[in-house]
Formats: sequence, structure tokens, C-alpha cells
Amino acid sequence: MTDVPIIRVRGLTTRFGDHVVHDGLDLEVARGEILGVVGGSGTGKSVLLRQIIGLLDPAAGRIEVLGQPVTGTTPQSFRKLRRRWGVMFQGGALFSSLTVRENVEIPLREQTDLPQALRETLAAIKVRMVGLPQDAMGKHPAQLSGGMRKRAGFARAIALDPEIVFLDEPTAGLDPIGAAALDTLIGQLRDALGLTVFLVTHDLDTLHAICDRVAVLAERKVLAVGTIAELRALPHPWVHDYFSGPRGRAAAGER
Repeated sequence: MTDVPIIRVRGLTTRFGDHVVHDGLDLEVARGEILGVVGGSGTGKSVLLRQIIGLLDPAAGRIEVLGQPVTGTTPQSFRKLRRRWGVMFQGGALFSSLTVRENVEIPLREQTDLPQALRETLAAIKVRMVGLPQDAMGKHPAQLSGGMRKRAGFARAIALDPEIVFLDEPTAGLDPIGAAALDTLIGQLRDALGLTVFLVTHDLDTLHAICDRVAVLAERKVLAVGTIAELRALPHPWVHDYFSGPRGRAAAGER
């Protein structure tokens, strides 16, 4: 990892009407790391992700990705920047009327001028990279298991060979074996492709298995960022209960 942040958020304020979600939030993500983002209900984890990728505008503050501003830029500049990241929303967010191949092809069709045959070849490569069998290409999401749908969503997220992947609750709804397999896949592809991973999750096993650091959202800001060992040393009640409570100790392999 380098010392230059690949994602930098400064003074972020988020409001929905009179409700303030973030107030002066700061965060930096290093190139090549897997950063887990955790927090209680209503702390704005997914909202933060959506703001970083330009789907929501903050009330105040500055967001830079790959050294470029996300807001206040031209449509052409944002389009070029957007090609450098991939996103997997909760549940995989696949289009039910499209096959796996067609879903994975969407970024290639929207953001490139590649011929159809080449798009199909690249989609097939991504599908195999995430561990799906070749016959999954022609299936619709309803014909897949939950774990397979997540993998298909991940394949679509890496369709354009991005530098950053944003994952929103990637293991939610999976059984422990399926969740562990997806964690392994994320770690392997990070290493193989040189990805930076911004991962919103509540899964303690995922945090322990693959995250280099964890950012804790609380009190309308990033309360702390560090390794799990560093966070467990903090006296904050929510942080202590989350990482050192019964589930946190179990995920850490403690009795």
C-alpha cells in the first residue's frame, strides 16, 4: 500500500431534511487495502458509499477518488472516473429479466464501444474468475442460489477491470459456509487484481477474515479507524460491545 489515499473524504455533511446523518466526517482509504465500514443502524454506512460513488450529493464537504473530485465535476470527467471503480450493491442487485452474461455485460455495453463478441468473451472471463460455472452464463437470477447471485454481482463489479470495488453488505443473507467462501474470493481477487476494496458490512467474520482496517461510524462521523486489535482497545461503549461482546469474541476465536 502507498501513503497516498485512493479515497479521501473531508468535512462531509449529510442531511435528509432536518435529519443530520454525517457532520464533518473525515475518512481516507489507502490503495490496495480492504477497508471494512461498520456502525449501528442509521449511521449512514450505505449512504456514505453512495456519496463516494456520486449517487448522492453531500450537503457539504469534499470527496476525492483517485485524486479527482467526485462532485462539482463535468459529466465527461465523472464518466471517465466512474469507469475506474465497480460496485456491488446489497443482494447483488442483478436485473431479473437479464441472464448472468447480460448482467455482467452491462458496464461493458454502457461504458465501452467494444463489439458484442468481445463483450461476451470478457463477461465469460469475469464469470469464471468469481467461481461460477460456465453454464451459469445463460441463467437468470431467479435460477441461482443466493451465493451465486452475489458472485454474479461481483463479476459485474469487476467487468471493467476497476481499481476500486465498492461492496455493500456482500455476505448478507448467506449461510456461514457461503459467506466464508465469498470472503475468500474477495481476498483472492484483491491480491490477484491489485484492487482496493471499500466494504460496508456488519459481518464480524468478514472483518476478521479479510479486512486490513475497519472504520467505525458513530456520532455522525468516523469515530475511529484501525485494525480490529486497535479498535478493541478503545473505551467507547459501542465499539467495545461490538468487537468484544459475545459475537465479537467468537469471531476472534475466543471463548
